[in-house]
Amino acid sequence: MLGEYLNVHPLRQMVCDVPVCLYPPMEDRDAWSAVDVQDREELLALYASLRDTPYPILTASQFMAFVQTGSRAVFETPYFLRRRKLIASVLHMCLTGTDDALSDVIDGVWCICEESSWVISAHNVNPIPGGLRPADRPLPEMEDRYIDLFAAQTAMILSQVSCLVGAALDRAAPVLRRRISREIEERILTPFMTRDDFWWMGFIRKDLCNWTPWIVSNVLYTAAAQMHDRLRFAALADRACRMLDRWLDVMPQDGGCDEGTAYYNMAGGSMFDCLELMERMTQGQMTLWHEEKIANILSFPLRTQLEHGWFVNFADCDARPFLCGERLQAAGEKLGDSRLIRMGCALRGTPGQQIADVPHFTRLLSRLFSKEAASAADAPAARDVWLPDLQLRIYEHDGLILCAKGGHNGEAHNHNDVGSFMLYADGEPAIVDAGNMTYTAKTFSDERYTLFNTRSAYHNLPLIGGHEQQPGSGFAAADVQRLDDGLALELAGAYGAEAGVVSCRRSLRLQDALTLHDSVTLGSPAPVEWVFMLRSRPVCTADGVDAGAVRIRHGSALTATAEEIPVTDARMAKCFPGSLWRLVLRAAERCGHDETFIIERISSHE
Repeated sequence: MLGEYLNVHPLRQMVCDVPVCLYPPMEDRDAWSAVDVQDREELLALYASLRDTPYPILTASQFMAFVQTGSRAVFETPYFLRRRKLIASVLHMCLTGTDDALSDVIDGVWCICEESSWVISAHNVNPIPGGLRPADRPLPEMEDRYIDLFAAQTAMILSQVSCLVGAALDRAAPVLRRRISREIEERILTPFMTRDDFWWMGFIRKDLCNWTPWIVSNVLYTAAAQMHDRLRFAALADRACRMLDRWLDVMPQDGGCDEGTAYYNMAGGSMFDCLELMERMTQGQMTLWHEEKIANILSFPLRTQLEHGWFVNFADCDARPFLCGERLQAAGEKLGDSRLIRMGCALRGTPGQQIADVPHFTRLLSRLFSKEAASAADAPAARDVWLPDLQLRIYEHDGLILCAKGGHNGEAHNHNDVGSFMLYADGEPAIVDAGNMTYTAKTFSDERYTLFNTRSAYHNLPLIGGHEQQPGSGFAAADVQRLDDGLALELAGAYGAEAGVVSCRRSLRLQDALTLHDSVTLGSPAPVEWVFMLRSRPVCTADGVDAGAVRIRHGSALTATAEEIPVTDARMAKCFPGSLWRLVLRAAERCGHDETFIIERISSHE
């Protein structure tokens, strides 16, 4: 897509001169004085809260903790605090027009430039076939400059610091900006232009994910602010767009992100950053908003949004993710989509949210210098979504929302969840996907499927003879059919041969209630256990099992057990504080199992 465009429209003929200051520098007092009062107060308070906190030391032991104990937080917490304090200090200078925080800016720039590597400890090796494992290299090699997500993001932060308060830095010590430029060149720009072996570039691996657009967007922002040669920038941007093209090649036509809606900020949102910047750098000549696939990717959150801040959360996705509303609004404006504009305005959030997780400085600056748009409200419509490539079905009827998926178990940020579903009642979760947890060394290792939240035994799926679904793209749904009121699919292929599953046909149909029907044929007799992950404590009654706002009616031959799962992980607890409940309905062993479950709302007067 991008390659074809660039072959016809060479960037060297279109790009403007570099460097460019993408946001108003400190000296533009009119622009900074116009920042919203509440935004100003929040950011000044952020700096005040960090002013007396020294920039933390980063030690070799902290870096090595990932290999030694599996903890990412030991290194990442002080690493990100450094960047967050630097951003807060720069914004204090820009908002007040004073040098009050200049010493903190200088210290922050110096600390970060002195770091041996900008790569976080969890990403210290380039995961390619035959490459190093983290245990092989517990500390970074300065001679082997790898670019990970946060090395690229660090370069972006420093490039914007140089633009925003560069005059003040030059008055204090001109060496500072030269140091920034030298470190960015050595660590980011030169490797980006001369290395082809970084997996996320798409030259040696095709299974790309959010890393590609996220890194490429930060490199483009950095290059636009730091490069002084227009033709060199054109060459870098051309290379960046062709990497992005490789990512677009693996994205489905329907725009679905198998990493989940929470990764939109880093995936589709970062693609938008790239395309918006290239439109600006070519003075409006490079515009690709008419491309259907791009529009589908940018509007993905519209299709997975539920109610009250909830989103469909298959894979490593938070059920209540923070989405960058300003980026959604800007994308809606480019596409002429009033629904996306309105959604973005509703999710704009606060400036502090832009750097609360990972400090994405350009997103914060874009949030400060864009205004909430007025958008006429569209008439609300019941959800009826089908993404055929992702095999995601969302259907709403009479206060119930069904979210169901097919797919395969080799998806990015995969959970073994082929055929799983969620059910929302009156806008709140009733039958749930537990979602994501704080990342550790286990999360992306051979031990991934020892984590309960990734296993099919903790999704709304059958356990067959005690066997769970298996990981890998070969374990997939078959004969997936979109129904007018739900989804039907074959699940046998998601289980290993040892489970002996001849067929496991599932249908989910939502009318006045949700009807779940599973027909299981086995090669030899075995029990089947149906798992339901619940938000509320299940209570067995004569009519079935009551769990909060829903009742699960089932056959009398099934025996029920329930397990409370206290939510102790801090990340999961942001969505599901307290406990989740795992209900298991067990059928005795036989070769054929044919079970129907009726899941209905419990009337308020009951």
